[in-house]
Order: sequence, then C-alpha cells, then structure tokens
Amino acid sequence: MPADAIAAAGVMVAEAPLPRGELTAVGERRRRRVRKVASYVLLTAASVVVLFPIYISIVNSLEPATSLAHQPPPFFPLHPVWHTYSSAWGPGNLSIYLRNSVIQTGIIVAGQLVTSVLAGYAFAFLNFPLKRVLFLVFLSTLMIPFEVTFITNLTTITRLHWFNTFQGLTVPFLATGFGTFLLRQAFLQIPRDLQEAATLDGYGHWRFMTRVAVPLARPALAALGVFSFLGAWNQYLWPLVATGQNNHVVTVQIGLKLLAGNLIAANVNEVFAGAVIALAPLAILLIVFQKQLVRSLTAGAVK
Repeated sequence: MPADAIAAAGVMVAEAPLPRGELTAVGERRRRRVRKVASYVLLTAASVVVLFPIYISIVNSLEPATSLAHQPPPFFPLHPVWHTYSSAWGPGNLSIYLRNSVIQTGIIVAGQLVTSVLAGYAFAFLNFPLKRVLFLVFLSTLMIPFEVTFITNLTTITRLHWFNTFQGLTVPFLATGFGTFLLRQAFLQIPRDLQEAATLDGYGHWRFMTRVAVPLARPALAALGVFSFLGAWNQYLWPLVATGQNNHVVTVQIGLKLLAGNLIAANVNEVFAGAVIALAPLAILLIVFQKQLVRSLTAGAVK
C-alpha cells in the first residue's frame, strides 16, 4: 500500500468519533473530578473559617500587648514574646484552674460512661416491667433544657453542703440520657446468637457485658467519652454559680474570666495565652480519638 494511502487511513481512524459508551464514561469521569475538586475547595474554605479564630488567638498571645491595638491587626508574630504563657500559667493561676478542670471532667466522663453502659445494657438485653416507658423517660430528658433544673440542682447541692466542692460540680452530670441512648443502640448491634453462645458457656449478664458487649461497643464508648469531655470541659454557667469563684475548685473557663478581670490592658496578651492553653487538651483529645469518633458516627451506615 502506498505511503499516502496509509497516512490517509491513519487520519480517518484518528478522526473517527468515540462510541457513545466511551463518551459517557469520559463525561462521568470529568464530572467526578469536578465534584471532587469542588468538595475539596469547600472543605478548605470551611476549615479556614473554623481555624482562623484559633490562629488569631495564637498570634495575639505571642504579640506584644502594644501591637494588638494596631490597625490592621497583625496576622503573624514578627517579634514573639513567649513569657505570656509562663505568666498565665504561674501568676495567672491557670495551672490550678486546669487541675480543677481535669478533676471535674474526669469524674463526669467516668460517671457518664459507667451509668450509660449499665443503663444501655439493661435497655438492650434485659426484660423488666415498663421497659419501654422508662426508656422514653430517659429520652425525654434530652428535651429538657438545663435551665429548667438549674435552681433545683443548686438548692440540692447547697442543702447537702456541696457548694464550693467537686461533688457539687460533678454529681448533677454523672448520668446522661444521650449516653444511655447511644450505648443502647450500640448494644443492639450485637447479634443475639453471641449472647446465647456466651450463656451456654456459663456467662452471666455481668461477665457478658464486661467481656463481650463493652469491648464490641468501644467506638460508641470513645465517642461518648469525647462528647462528655467536651461538654464538661466547656461548662461555664454551672461552675460560675456552684463554686463562688473559690480557687480550690474554680475550673479553667471561670479562670479565664478571672484572668481577664485581673489583668490590665498592658497584659491582655496573657488572656489569649490562657485561652490557647485551655484549648490544648481539647485539640489533643480530638486528634487522638478522631478515628473512634468517626467510626461511631458512621456505625450502621454500611451493612
């Protein structure tokens, strides 16, 4: 075949249109690529919006107090001052406030985990009268604002002489309807055949709960622990009223308010340093338990 004919045949093959199926596949791949890029752009923008105040707090904590009043405000610490953190930690009593928050939060998290496991297991595996009614009562507590029980709780801890004590800070929050619901749903995911096999092996309810049910519900337990930690650590109104601003039991959120009230304008960067220190445990917690948190939130989404 002559060379011109071969070249003409190659041009015809190159210009031949793709089959309809291949065109559809190419278009679908392009649409997926566009959606993926758009989702990354939106997630990046949302991350910037969420993290920008934290970044500005860090910058303000490292900037000299005199430069914080400049317009426009600094977006990067050109001359960082690190002593603000030591001042907030020591003279600002933030170490004491953090210790109190750790004690308060640890008691609340432990109490909510224990009571939620016991109640959730009972509602999932035990049969007793008025079981559904009691579970509805537990769920109804989720709809009651904390302000409704605020005065009653305050009166109770005052009569028990728990004012300005860790008992007063923690006892009203040792049980939670949300935790009971979350653990009940996690326990319901466990096959009944597994419980019957454990019963044949001589396991009672206590051994089955501690050795089988609780280990299988670890993602839900981790998620409940994270939620309980966040709720207890960020409490403001109850510690403000139940402690009387006594340094022996004041938590870090109230401590930041006291720190801001005791400082003069020349030391306002110490308040930002205190806020960054108070934020650090939350950031570490979310980084460490993010996998368990995602697993618990997506549990049951895929069969």
